[in-house]
Amino acid sequence: MRRTRSARIVATLGPATTDEPAIRALFERGVDVFRLNFSHGTQHDHARRIESIRRLEQEYGRPIGILLDLQGPKLRLGSFEGGRAHLDAGARFRLDMDEAAGNERRAPLPHPEIFAALRDGTELLLDDGKLRLRVDSHGTDFAETTVLVGGPISDRKGVNVPSVLLPISPLTPKDRDDLAFGLSMGVDWVALSFVQRPEDIEEARAIIGSRAWIMAKLEKPAAIEHLDAIVELCDGIMVARGDLGVELPPEQVPELQRLIVRTCRKRGKPVVVATQMLESMIFSPVPTRAEVSDVATAVYDGVDAVMLSAESASGKYPLEAVAMMDRIIARVEADPSYRAGIDATHDAALSTTADAVCASMRQVASLLAPAATVTYTSSGFTSLRAARERPAVPILSLTPDVAAARRMAMVWGVHAVLVDDVHDVAEMIECACRTARAEGFAKEGDDVVVVAGLPFGQSGTTNLLHVARIPR
Repeated sequence: MRRTRSARIVATLGPATTDEPAIRALFERGVDVFRLNFSHGTQHDHARRIESIRRLEQEYGRPIGILLDLQGPKLRLGSFEGGRAHLDAGARFRLDMDEAAGNERRAPLPHPEIFAALRDGTELLLDDGKLRLRVDSHGTDFAETTVLVGGPISDRKGVNVPSVLLPISPLTPKDRDDLAFGLSMGVDWVALSFVQRPEDIEEARAIIGSRAWIMAKLEKPAAIEHLDAIVELCDGIMVARGDLGVELPPEQVPELQRLIVRTCRKRGKPVVVATQMLESMIFSPVPTRAEVSDVATAVYDGVDAVMLSAESASGKYPLEAVAMMDRIIARVEADPSYRAGIDATHDAALSTTADAVCASMRQVASLLAPAATVTYTSSGFTSLRAARERPAVPILSLTPDVAAARRMAMVWGVHAVLVDDVHDVAEMIECACRTARAEGFAKEGDDVVVVAGLPFGQSGTTNLLHVARIPR
């Protein structure tokens, strides 16, 4: 099941794709990483999906990534009399800690952390930004507001506070329980919701350690203010455009998306663009032209992966959505201007031995046009640095560590293969040539560029570049 494209596809599993035949069909259409959304479903549901994915992996002999997406804190109103109310623009409206059902004049907001962070003039968004309130005065358990944008409101609708750094951990008790479960099941990536500051990544890292890689979901404006530090601390980034577009003016989202992608590419951290990519395919077998352009734009920008959410989890056409995304990526990557754009937006290598070696690999690949670049890695570090260079030839990542191989399923251009440990350079070169032939990347007489680190098995030691010819 070799993929001939470089950008990867992440697909969310859900009610429409929960059994093993459905998961198999998604994989065969092109899914590289399966996302498990812990905002929905039980741990038992997700356990069955993980077991199905691992059986599929064994059958096809190709590492498959699993992304555990934690729910994160959910800030919501309480209930209303009769289940709903209508707020008029210009009216006064009170939020407080009283659990009594709300009406047109007040509503319960059982989140003292919000009241503690408010300032006069702060704007609150209700129901994904459909309603907007301005805080006129506040205390430790109440806020008097003016309705700026009114409309209908009902029980348990969400509350966003875009301009305030909330004193909330990104890990709720539910998240900690789900995280312990997911780690015990061997998930490969953990998507951390509600990231606001670098300390949020450190809190998660203290729990996760090296058992999985952390993907920070950028959905809060506060996170953008700390973008460089967050990218530095995490293993990957998800551009969560849905929530980001609620808390910021929609016209700012494309600009921020490009900023985040460029920052991740510069650092060599995998970046995923998510939310509403082919949303019309929840109900339609074909996407809108605007959606096709949206996916294509992300691919032209050099993202590592694009993601399907409800399209594959609960939509009517999950297989068609994956197949469409696969075709869009393939078409973009076949466009000569794609390569020109990738080269034009490529950042200079960092001043490290690993990046110097991988930058040299990129130049050698452009001059010699080898059949493939072969990285030998124990942790995935060498393959990540190679992928940062966005070489014009495939990256064949050889590793004896199944966890590293699965994590690489998220990374641009990387085809991971499990191999035995090697003990010297000659054995590594022989393994690289043999595997490149067996996996269909090279044939007799072709060149391959091999990148590795010595001593073997020590992470972060990328220091060797070798050009080998496949023996006849």
